[in-house]
Amino acid sequence: MAARAEASNPPGLRQALPVWLKIGLLSFGGPVGQIALMHRELVERRKWIDDPRFLHALNYCLLLPGPEAQQLATYVGWLLHGKRGGLIAGALFVLPGALLMLGISLAYVTWGTLPIFIAAFDGIKAAVMAIVAIAIHRIASRILKNPIMWVIAAASFIAIFFLNAPFPIIISTALLIGFLGGKFAPATFITAPPHQHADILPTTVQLRQIPPPTKHTTLATLSLWTTIWLAPLALCAAIAGPTHLLSQLGTFFAKAALITFGGAYAVLPYVGQQTVDVHAWIQPGQMIDGLGLAETTPGPLILVLQFVGFLAAWNHPGNLPPWLVATTAAALTTWMTFLPGFLFIFAGAPWMERARQNDRLTAALSTVTAAVVGVMLNLAVWFALHLIRPTPGSIDPFPILLATLCFILMRWKNLNVPVILTLAATIGILRSAF
Repeated sequence: MAARAEASNPPGLRQALPVWLKIGLLSFGGPVGQIALMHRELVERRKWIDDPRFLHALNYCLLLPGPEAQQLATYVGWLLHGKRGGLIAGALFVLPGALLMLGISLAYVTWGTLPIFIAAFDGIKAAVMAIVAIAIHRIASRILKNPIMWVIAAASFIAIFFLNAPFPIIISTALLIGFLGGKFAPATFITAPPHQHADILPTTVQLRQIPPPTKHTTLATLSLWTTIWLAPLALCAAIAGPTHLLSQLGTFFAKAALITFGGAYAVLPYVGQQTVDVHAWIQPGQMIDGLGLAETTPGPLILVLQFVGFLAAWNHPGNLPPWLVATTAAALTTWMTFLPGFLFIFAGAPWMERARQNDRLTAALSTVTAAVVGVMLNLAVWFALHLIRPTPGSIDPFPILLATLCFILMRWKNLNVPVILTLAATIGILRSAF
């Protein structure tokens, strides 16, 4: 009886802290790998949360703009220990990768023009092409359960790639289709959630009682976290002025945090278009380099935005030291990108827990995830075209051959992301030497 009682006790914050730190340090492989890691650590190994609760939280996070894996960590931390648990889980998921990305960004601007550095990045870029393809394959295999979902994913790709449809329009349309489908064709639209495993045992932990949400508490939460989120931007505008680069970067990434869905794979086309073509803050090749760097670090792939903010300020420092402006821009970009995740979870999760048995909501979430697959495919094609055609009218076979090799090694030999990136960088260096 003592063992059974002990098994039913929820983990304390001290017990959970090293687990969240471990997840933050080992979360390579993009959102698919990160979600799988959390599932293994929290559902399979420790049984702190059961599959249905985990998957319900995941589907809500897939609906939100921003990094779904970080939001999922925040959601589960909130389920276990309230807002303190959500803050710890969400922060530890980001901080290790953010600090490492800052160090790598400094190395990039210091040694990025060295031939050996350039050669290594040629290999890493090709590996990233394979990593993106693997991610899309894994997510599609879990989400696209019937022909309707395949059609929605294909329509999403066509809309964004050929018609330049905005992300919010695509997601809103998918949400509407899902609600209508859940009402008129529930057998088709209410599919099994992604990452479901029938052999997972129920949780051995009794989760805390969640107070029913009210409009008053929700509005108070929204007001508090909106103020916290926008405070650094207001400070930059007050000190440097609204037209200063830091203020412009903060405003841009605040907007990006609210209108970009599908994580890093979906946000990059929008960010790339704005920062390269519209504002001319960075060069096209630097955007691809940033994705390669983000793949080498733990944490959300959307940390690539930190690299973009850092490099934009480094390229346009004004009258201040480049390292100072760039470091400040990196911190501001990270803050503006990740703080909304806490706002969305702390304000919305109580309502989502209340609506866990709503079939029409489940159908809408399933349809949104199908649309996200098409958005991700758009990035894969955009990324591949930039690598294969470095200049108009030319085709470089090296990225194709190396990406194919990396895909085979990951798909059939189960090599992990750090090993693949190291191998690709080595091949790139050897290619330049011979």
